Amino acid sequence: MKSRELFLPALFAVLAAAAAPAADAAESSAAQFLKLGFGARALGMGEAFVAVADDASAIYYNPAGIAQLTNFNVRVGTYLLDLQPSFRSAGGSVHRNESEWHAVPQVFCTYSPDNLPLAVGLGLYSPYGLGVKWPQGTGFENIATQGRLSYMTLNPVVSWRILTNLSIGAGATLNYSSLDLQNNLLRFKGHGTAAGYNAGLRWEPCSKIALGASYHSKTHLKYDGDLEVGGARLDSNTRMAFPQNIIMGISYRPTPHWNIEFNEDYTDWSSVGTVTISSAAMSVPLALNLQPSWYHEFGVTRYFDNGWRVSGGYIYNESCMRDANYNPIIADVDRHFFSLGTGFQGTHFGFDAGYQFGYGPART
Repeated sequence: MKSRELFLPALFAVLAAAAAPAADAAESSAAQFLKLGFGARALGMGEAFVAVADDASAIYYNPAGIAQLTNFNVRVGTYLLDLQPSFRSAGGSVHRNESEWHAVPQVFCTYSPDNLPLAVGLGLYSPYGLGVKWPQGTGFENIATQGRLSYMTLNPVVSWRILTNLSIGAGATLNYSSLDLQNNLLRFKGHGTAAGYNAGLRWEPCSKIALGASYHSKTHLKYDGDLEVGGARLDSNTRMAFPQNIIMGISYRPTPHWNIEFNEDYTDWSSVGTVTISSAAMSVPLALNLQPSWYHEFGVTRYFDNGWRVSGGYIYNESCMRDANYNPIIADVDRHFFSLGTGFQGTHFGFDAGYQFGYGPART
């Protein structure tokens, strides 16, 4: 008899940042350009999940992990974000983002045949996002007033359990994205598609230790759309290369009731250089010149005999913005994230809920 497990995670993350008073210089604190996480359980563990990888969200974190699952599994969730960046001008006035709330849905499904060492999965999720709208009066209206990026990925994967303690997995990523960039002088709106791939490996050298690694390829998006400038609307396009991503982690389970995991997550944002909006009449360059960044992730989970679990986690996220190319559209800063999560696993049904608070210091 096939078991059916339905997970309904409710994710709520608050990314808050506060700028200290500025006497002589303008300061901002923000967290707009995000590499998003998935699954309330992983969220509660500070997204340190590449070695555990034992639910359907492993389609993203480490596709090799779905080989651990049996029968049919579904995870459905929403990642709710409250973005509260602010900008304090040299004169002391404070301006806040007018586009604070964002809902990011996600669905993961897996199936493991009883008589084969294989598992297949399908995920629909949003790995990247950007949402900021600055009011008039900031002083940088001719540079940026609004930036919005939507990015959805359809990700079919297959996993093969080569040995009882070793599995590999891989899949294709089919990506759709829309982009909206605006200032007081012009506005560009466009959309595009691209393909990529992801892969992963999971190995348990002994009963208490698991090692995991995953890779997401770079994707090249060409956005076709319109450039509105001076009352005219021009056919235009721009290109953006989204980064490759490598995650490595180790999980230690000293007893069946505890799990401790540490991950190193490298995202090569240097693929995003100068974004040029091109039309037959003109070209508009936007120099971003991002730099690679690391996510240092740590998570702990306590399992109880009655099916409940609680988790805590921490992430330190290095900024991808260089000082020389700081831009209020992205306005990235070094950030600290603190996570809490809880969940229940029954015979056929389970749920998880997670909360994450992020803080980014002021940046001059």
